[in-house]
Amino acid sequence: MVLRLTVEFGSDMSQNPEDDERLQELREQKREQLKERAQQGGDEESRQAAQERAEAQQEAMLKQYLTDGARQRLNAVEMSKPQFAKKAKQQVLAIGQSGRIDGKIDEQQMKSLLKELKPDDSGFNVRRR
Repeated sequence: MVLRLTVEFGSDMSQNPEDDERLQELREQKREQLKERAQQGGDEESRQAAQERAEAQQEAMLKQYLTDGARQRLNAVEMSKPQFAKKAKQQVLAIGQSGRIDGKIDEQQMKSLLKELKPDDSGFNVRRR
């Protein structure tokens, strides 16, 4: 036994103007949402591109101020302590931009800079009696 079902599209909906208006409103809302998403995506892309340019500029300046050994040391620190390395990079850039660098910072100077920037261990000592 085969059951046939026929559905007429648009016959009832087109007769009610309120439904057509509501449907049109929903379509407009959806279009606005899609436009907003597209604009936000564009803003995100431009923000990411600007961040990449800033990072590339920072790396170029670090190459100008650091020897290869000092950059390797800074990269090694960055692998283990990214926040500390970020602070060290900012310090090197500040020193370089202020003109307080004679030549380039070598590995020994980088070591001493990292020691200066290293926060004091404010841990606690355990004494046994």
